[in-house]
Amino acid sequence: MRSDGSVAPARERKWKSGGLAAGLCAAAIALAAAPGAMGGVTLATFDLDVTPPVGSWMTYDPVVRIDEMGLRCRGVVLLGAGRPIVLCALDWIGVANESQEAFREALAEAAGTTADRVAVHTVHQHDAPTCDFTTEGLLKEAGARDLGRYDGTFARQALRRAADAVRSAVGAAVPVTHYGWGEAEVGEVASNRRILGPDGRVRATRYTACKDPAMRAEPEGVIDPRVSVLSFWNGARPLAVLSYYACHPQSYYRTGIPSPDFPGIARFIRGQAVPEALHVHFNGAGGNIGAGKYNDGSKENRLALATRLADGMRRAWEGTRRAGLNEADVGWSVEPVALPIAGHLDEGALRAAVANASDPKAALDAADKLAWLLRCRGGKRIPLSMLAVGDARVLHMPGELFVEYQLAAKAMRPDLRVAMAAYGDYGPGYVCTARAYGEGGYEASDRASDVSPEVEGVLMAAMRKLLGTR
Repeated sequence: MRSDGSVAPARERKWKSGGLAAGLCAAAIALAAAPGAMGGVTLATFDLDVTPPVGSWMTYDPVVRIDEMGLRCRGVVLLGAGRPIVLCALDWIGVANESQEAFREALAEAAGTTADRVAVHTVHQHDAPTCDFTTEGLLKEAGARDLGRYDGTFARQALRRAADAVRSAVGAAVPVTHYGWGEAEVGEVASNRRILGPDGRVRATRYTACKDPAMRAEPEGVIDPRVSVLSFWNGARPLAVLSYYACHPQSYYRTGIPSPDFPGIARFIRGQAVPEALHVHFNGAGGNIGAGKYNDGSKENRLALATRLADGMRRAWEGTRRAGLNEADVGWSVEPVALPIAGHLDEGALRAAVANASDPKAALDAADKLAWLLRCRGGKRIPLSMLAVGDARVLHMPGELFVEYQLAAKAMRPDLRVAMAAYGDYGPGYVCTARAYGEGGYEASDRASDVSPEVEGVLMAAMRKLLGTR
């Protein structure tokens, strides 16, 4: 695929054999050509600490202590295939509305590209910050004395440092000769949160820490059990490993201690096993997926879940198949969408709640919803995007997306290797399927979702267009 998203002339693609442990010596000989010999693609990596300081607010609580493992902002910049492409993942709960634009614009300027060629996602850990400059502005306009989780002071500092990190990284980009793809099933981590009753409606929600043995005994339900791993190589040297897995990332939280939780620990384990490469993890469409079947909230379960996810990542890595890469193999496509606004959003009522100084918590919650409503009414669209690398495709999606979207995307193109990163623009909250809104449950409630059931048609059409199925 060319840099403008069009398909390059078909040609035979030869994969290196799977099983890295067995084939690394052969790969070192086969890939010993001069760096960049197969094309002009180069890769830059960036990594910085974005842990908020003691005393600042995370999403639910102020920071009381910093532990051994903080929060990271990591990503890659692909150069040489049209304007640079930036992929970024933060260990935060969400980056919404104007914050999304600010991050994408700053990273784009630093990389020498445009904002529509930047994807910013969060892993969605809960002992972590929320970032929404639109909501912050509405609270300031209302004279709020305490901005709580929407105080953007630290986020702006992190944004400036992230842009500096990207700018420095681009100057040290390394030639890419090959890309790799691997997949493996992850056991006893993900389970569906929505337990249906005999009437077809949600009778209970199995959250990510579930203390009820009867609820944990319920079936896993609909999940995507596979972790996908996309890697970039210079000869026999791995440069970056991007992993994708759909699951809410909480083992336990509300500790006052910033934590990357079990996905961050799994990422750390893999980084220790393959230290040559930067490991970047993206949360897939895990809006209705959690670890509740396998997690009662006990502290020791954090490491247990991390170990299981890391084991899946390891097997996906060991099964990686590599193929040559040049600029014609890399593409980027964008499809802006206007998501339909939920009917329960009432501007007058929300403005009144924001202005009610006697209930600061309700004011924060209302400002969040008002921010999304005003941006939608102002004509703002969310750019869905897709990275093409050889026969691999990665879709970049907004909100707390249901796993059915990820499974649908894979079914649309079974001839390709498809992964999904959700938790892009956090503005819409939960993004359910049309059917789920009729089933009820927390995710489809007025509290959680700010889009209407018509959202499914909008997103499915956009995914089909990006994946080239129409």
